[in-house]
Amino acid sequence: MQAQIITIGDEILIGQIVDTNSAFIAKQLTKIGIKVYEITSIQDEEKHILHALTEAEKKVQLVIVTGGLGPTKDDITKQSFCNFFNDTLIENKKVYEHVKQLYKKYTNGDLLPESMHQALVPSKATILQNDMGTAPGLWMEQNNTVFVSLPGVPYEMKQLIKKEVIPRIVKRFNRPYIYQKTLLTYGKGESEIAKQIADWENQLPKQIKLAYLPSPGRVRLRLMATGKDEIVIRNLVEKQIKQVAKLLKDSVVGFEEDASIEELIAKKLVANGQSLSVIESCTGGEIATQFIQHAGASSYFKGSMVPYNSTYKIKVLGIDKELIDKFTVVSNEVAQEMALRGQQLFETHYCIATTGVAGPTQGETQDEVGTVYIALATPTGVFSKKFNFGKPRERVIKRGVNKALELLLKEL
Repeated sequence: MQAQIITIGDEILIGQIVDTNSAFIAKQLTKIGIKVYEITSIQDEEKHILHALTEAEKKVQLVIVTGGLGPTKDDITKQSFCNFFNDTLIENKKVYEHVKQLYKKYTNGDLLPESMHQALVPSKATILQNDMGTAPGLWMEQNNTVFVSLPGVPYEMKQLIKKEVIPRIVKRFNRPYIYQKTLLTYGKGESEIAKQIADWENQLPKQIKLAYLPSPGRVRLRLMATGKDEIVIRNLVEKQIKQVAKLLKDSVVGFEEDASIEELIAKKLVANGQSLSVIESCTGGEIATQFIQHAGASSYFKGSMVPYNSTYKIKVLGIDKELIDKFTVVSNEVAQEMALRGQQLFETHYCIATTGVAGPTQGETQDEVGTVYIALATPTGVFSKKFNFGKPRERVIKRGVNKALELLLKEL
């Protein structure tokens, strides 16, 4: 069985926003044995929407559309659905009451006529209750193809996919079983890993597909197999994943399906009753973001600081000016002092500190662009390491974040 994902919005096509919806939907569909045949982004124009729906109907059994379900005039997906299905819009009382309750709960103003437009839905559609917003999801069928229309707002879309769409798909379609597992590795590049596991890769069973998913400072290895027998497919993948994990040894930090590296760190800290703080210069708060994006971070993550300019490393963090003058702001000595000061300030067991030259210019130091010092204060002392992450700026920051997490996890 195959599916197509269609995202509607000029803001995607002009690069104003990044389409994260498709990635999320594709991942959820893969989990239940549905292959994504195509992902398409189209303009907020009826002719484009109708053409995309027509073409999708010829190719797949499931079409999921996101975007264009708001109350304003440029949101035309519902009317386009009506034209495609030869249908008309009618007022749905349940949706009407839902919109009224949301306005009453979250706003002080009067209910706008434009907002009540959300209660107008195609008469043939099954309504998917949107608990996170005013626009309902729509489920419609034609010529053995299911069409699902969802709001483009990510948190609304995700809630509808998990609560409404996936359960309905599971009941509606007979699907093959897909099992995949993704190995997380840190510290080695894609070519180095490929060389290390070459013999194993050459002997992989034909049913298993291997994919290298590299990013700065880390590589994910995804193994995936499809079949009718869940137990056979699962055992096949698990056997191979154990073999490759042994070959890569210390480079492996876990499995993406189980937890991300920051979640692994969090689990260890919580289990040990320990805490973490972060002092970031060149990484600009990105390390802290990795932790606080997960619920429950306050149980171990105590705080962070971004003293980006050296003046504030001195004034706010309390770094000795003479230390900076002697070794420069980008140095092992300053990185270690940043970590120790952060550890004291936030009263944590561990503190990560970063300082470096992300580029494109050298800034306050004469160090080469890409130079990054990462320090870690622990309950027993402090250490730091020097790296050169090259260019461009985005790569330096990303690799700095990944390497800092890797060092902390290894220390734990």
